[in-house]
Formats: sequence, C-alpha cells, structure tokens
Amino acid sequence: MLKLAVLISGGGSNLQALLDAAADPEFPARIVCVGSDTDAPGLAHAEAAGVPTFVVRPRDYDDREEWGQMLSAAIQEHGVGTGPEPGLVVSAGLMRILPAGFVREFSPHLINTHPALLPLHPGAHAVRDALAAGATETGVTVHVIDEGVDTGPVLRQARVEIRAGETEEELHERIKQLERPLLVQTVRDIALGELDLAEAARAAP
Repeated sequence: MLKLAVLISGGGSNLQALLDAAADPEFPARIVCVGSDTDAPGLAHAEAAGVPTFVVRPRDYDDREEWGQMLSAAIQEHGVGTGPEPGLVVSAGLMRILPAGFVREFSPHLINTHPALLPLHPGAHAVRDALAAGATETGVTVHVIDEGVDTGPVLRQARVEIRAGETEEELHERIKQLERPLLVQTVRDIALGELDLAEAARAAP
C-alpha cells in the first residue's frame, strides 16, 4: 500500500478527489497526512476523513531552506520518505515553489499537477498564458517535481480544446474537471507499479 503525503494551499479539490478514491478499500494507496503552508480551508477535508494534518508556515523560519527542512520533518513523522518504501508526496494545489533541498530529498517520489500541456506555459499563470498565446488547446499535466519551475519529467497529460470567447475562469474550471481524475489515475498507476518514477526521471532529457 503506497503511503501518500498531500500538500495544499487552498480549497483542496484535488485532495478531496484523492480522499474519495482512497476511501475505496481496493485503491492501492492511502493518505497518511495532509500538510499546508497556511491555514488552508482544504485541511477540513482531511480532518473530516480522519487524516492527520499539519501547517508549516514559511514566515516562521529564517529562510526557504529551513522551511523546507521543517516541512520534510513533518512529512517523515508520518512514514513518508523513510524506510525501504519511500511513499509519495503529492503537491495538490500547494501554491509555493518547494526549496531545492526538499526536492532533492523526495524527488522523484514527488509529483505535481499543472494546468497546461507542459513544457508549454509553465509558471503560475498557465491558463492565462495559453489564452494570451492564442492556443487552440491546452490541458493538464502530472509531472515529477525537480529543481526547476514545472520542468520535471511529464508522467501523464490530458487535453482540452479552448472554446472561442472562453474566459480564464471558465477554461480553468474545465481543466480542473480533467485534473482530478488524471491525478487519481496517476497515483493509482504509481502505486501498482505501472508507472516507475525513477525510470521516468532517468529517461527525462
């Protein structure tokens, strides 16, 4: 059974999708903790499901690396990143770039969702950037987090056609409808060994 640590910053819709999936005894992964960099409303989803939560605020530390060390320690307290089975850390709406030391500690067992077809439109404004570029399609990517900004190996993608006159908010909502099941399926594939993160990292250019 793959142990998951999920990191969020906001409402936790991706977290809820994972909680719903993990409620099925046949799902091959379980969420052992949910962490945040702020008092995120999405933590309530985890609490309602009986999953331990923690908050590690960057402002409480001298620099980003120290924050990353404390975040790592909180995750490892729940058995992710320790022992022979590393588990998986899922950035499911964490709106903060993870420090390099944290990434080195957990990657490639560290994944993220991004609302674009990477390598197109990395960064914080991917949906807006796709519209500004006049793209006819975009989508969502699940990828390994490396030390760059949305530059890690792509694991899974789903595409969505951009409709004429569509607003950023409308497009982003349609992307989210794809994002949740894609994340759940990717986690399932990792847990079942159908997707090898170490191999994906080695194969990356």
